Amino acid sequence: MRTGAHQTKPVQQDSPLAWVPNIYSRLSKDIYHYSGQKIVIYESVDTFGAVMWPAALPLCFFLDDNRQRVKLQEKEVLELGAGTGLVTIVASLLGASVTATDLPEELGNLSYNVMRNTGAGQCSHMPKMEALAWGYDLEHTHPTSGFRYNYILAADVVYHHDFLDELLATMKHFCQPGTTLIWANKVRFESDITFIDNFKNTFYTSVLAEDGKMRIFMATCRE
Repeated sequence: MRTGAHQTKPVQQDSPLAWVPNIYSRLSKDIYHYSGQKIVIYESVDTFGAVMWPAALPLCFFLDDNRQRVKLQEKEVLELGAGTGLVTIVASLLGASVTATDLPEELGNLSYNVMRNTGAGQCSHMPKMEALAWGYDLEHTHPTSGFRYNYILAADVVYHHDFLDELLATMKHFCQPGTTLIWANKVRFESDITFIDNFKNTFYTSVLAEDGKMRIFMATCRE
């Protein structure tokens, strides 16, 4: 059993429900504790994003342990690359209205985890799940006039993939004036360092927490 006590240094239904995923091989069930709640997360080997990536844990711990610094209560929050849904669940338990996004193939397991951990009156706002592919022309599908997020959250969205430029463009699109972007990531490759440099050139950036190769950044747009 895993718990959510990872610390980072400061600086059955009769008929299937619509959100139950079509899982062929289950990887594991993990238990975490945040916001005074037990959170059960199921992982799957069917899709790349349906496993727990390491940066989600320190980000959840930071949000739970810094409620006065990052005030999520009644705030509009977008999560990019929500994966198994742990960050969305924790933000929802902390009072935020969260929209969790990922690729269409990830939404089954994501929705399953989120719905089973945020129902029965546990949250003041039920999270929403949406498909989102990172890209340059999001104004057509997500016009800036149609949303205003207080926070954008992301964990381990930077790794060895071919869409780092599209990810940065997506972050820039959603991070409007008044939005705070909080991104946690484990640095693994030289391309990660390049992305961090480009990230710092795109946003006003500070480091909220750092522990070895794990970093949590806070950023706002350059108006």
